[in-house]
Amino acid sequence: MDSHKPVRSLVRISAGGLLVTLGIVFGDIGTSPLYVMQAILSGGGFRPEYVIGAVSCVIWTLTLQTTVKYVLITLRADNKGEGGILALFALLRKKQRKVYLIAMIGASALLADGIITPSITVLSAVEGLQWVSASIPPIPVALFILALLFTFQQFGTSLVGKSFGPVMLLWFSMLAVLGLAQIVHCPDILRAFNPIYGLRLLHEYPHGILILGAVFLCTTGAEALYSDLGHCGAGNIRMAWIFVKTSLILNYLGQGAWVITRMQPGVEVPNPFFAIMPSWFLIPGVVLSTIAAIVASQALISGSYTIISEALTLNFWPKVAVKYPARFKGQMYIPSVNWQLFVCCVFIVLFFQHSSNMEAAYGLSITLTMIMTTLLMFFYFKVRKVPVYIQVLFLVVYLSIEGTFLLANLHKFPYGGWVTILLAGAIFFIMFVWYMGRNIKKLYTQFLPIRDYAGVLSDLQQDTSVSKFATNLVYVTRAENPSQVEAKIIYSILNKQPKRADLYWLVCLNITDEPYTKSYKVHHSVPGTLYRVDFNLGFKVSTRINSYFQQVVSDMSASGEIDVLSRYTSLRRHKIMGDFRFIIIDRLATIDFHFSPFQRFIMNAYELVKKMSMSSVRAYGLDTSSVMIEQVPLGGIRYHNEGLIRMTEAPAETTTPNESGPMVMTP
Repeated sequence: MDSHKPVRSLVRISAGGLLVTLGIVFGDIGTSPLYVMQAILSGGGFRPEYVIGAVSCVIWTLTLQTTVKYVLITLRADNKGEGGILALFALLRKKQRKVYLIAMIGASALLADGIITPSITVLSAVEGLQWVSASIPPIPVALFILALLFTFQQFGTSLVGKSFGPVMLLWFSMLAVLGLAQIVHCPDILRAFNPIYGLRLLHEYPHGILILGAVFLCTTGAEALYSDLGHCGAGNIRMAWIFVKTSLILNYLGQGAWVITRMQPGVEVPNPFFAIMPSWFLIPGVVLSTIAAIVASQALISGSYTIISEALTLNFWPKVAVKYPARFKGQMYIPSVNWQLFVCCVFIVLFFQHSSNMEAAYGLSITLTMIMTTLLMFFYFKVRKVPVYIQVLFLVVYLSIEGTFLLANLHKFPYGGWVTILLAGAIFFIMFVWYMGRNIKKLYTQFLPIRDYAGVLSDLQQDTSVSKFATNLVYVTRAENPSQVEAKIIYSILNKQPKRADLYWLVCLNITDEPYTKSYKVHHSVPGTLYRVDFNLGFKVSTRINSYFQQVVSDMSASGEIDVLSRYTSLRRHKIMGDFRFIIIDRLATIDFHFSPFQRFIMNAYELVKKMSMSSVRAYGLDTSSVMIEQVPLGGIRYHNEGLIRMTEAPAETTTPNESGPMVMTP
């Protein structure tokens, strides 16, 4: 099993790469014109100065936040071609261990955003049907589309994905043409390119900073842009962004021009996005908007799968089943995540009823993700030894910008923002508990030198008075040092029913900071008796230990290092391969184990979270017929001698011995 990196034919800048990039990367940010201007107008301002200032804020938000921070700077922080907040954390975790909290907060908020985006995008597009016929109910149609979208995830998205690029090319072209058609009627809107009008709006308009809460929605897809780095490459993203940004700005300018020329105070605010469409184009415009919304939703759903798969290998998430319905490595399907997302999206649609109501819930969580990315980028600059003045300048500028957006979005909290914070908080709780619970278990794990047990293992191997347990006995170990082994494994072999085998194996799984590493190394710990296999797997590689271990055994047999044939004479005569038995040891915290109050809380919560995790047997891809689960108390090998009192004289009162009994050895 050699080190492997996926073939990325679309990473180089090409026409095909740019087309696919349009479909994969820009779905979220590309559909923001559906609701951004409507959210801005909910403030009730139709005066030209208000509209021009608001559009100016949109233009410069896209420039400073999306173009400068993400497209020009953050895309440089790639992990062997992969991007996203957890890929960035993987680059830092060895030198900046404490940043795991920052990564967890950012990933949790991004997943919460992945719930809101399909809901608001699909419902916004479907609400355009009311421009065609007011009798069409948008909510049932939106729920039907979401149901189809989540149902078809299990079949893979390769076929649909091929059409994403052309659809989004048509979409962005439509945005540009519709915008230009309105700008010619009100060229005064072009003053929005001057940032002075945006600053003046924030300074002079009552509660001006609150307008930024609506403006911020124009850049919510920037974080997803970074997450999709591995699919398309930085070059294609940067080149395609020129066309995407131009189309977006033209459409925002066009919507602003329409508002200035058509809207009057006291009139009910329609959605300017559909209002700028000619009447003859409404039906195809709504259809294309709905398709674009599906593309954007698909990108967010796939992105959620990617985040969870990375969280699995970084020990941020309980073990769940990951399937690969398509033949492409990057495409996956996580059933539990898929249906949880679907239920949450249905709840969001039914709870908020209208896309305009969802705007209050949208934006707050993604602001937290962007702030966390800024902090991680600061630590990344430190690790890369970027000049200090650049580190400080980047941190100050973007914490100021994103802090302002956070303040602007906080007013949304009582009006729906609490929903995404609640979702993000629940996701963060699961991540934190799972990560800390596993670390606490590791803290109370005792490791022993293998050389101290080499003699007894060799003797047990040859002791025919002990019934043979298996030809090959395999344990999964977490000992980072190849010369050590957990006390629980030694206890299992020697004390908890002595287990004689012809060969003992230790299998260790190491998750690397690179995304697609696949390699292994064999240690002859006790030659002829005990072998250790270290698998080095990238954080995006599935942990199918069973198939990987079969390859190792085959390679070692071919090189003559081991004899894989059965040691039973009758079977060996017919060249039957020896049996393999895996033992998974589950460590339990006993009732008398002394945790601190915080550790006790974490471990109790860990046991609850563990119920949503699939078994280690399934997670490692092991054959259930050849696996045995053993449960041992958490902690190292120790002796207990409690409760026994030697009486030298008659006691004044009767003392009852402790029921724990005499001295015993436990793992």
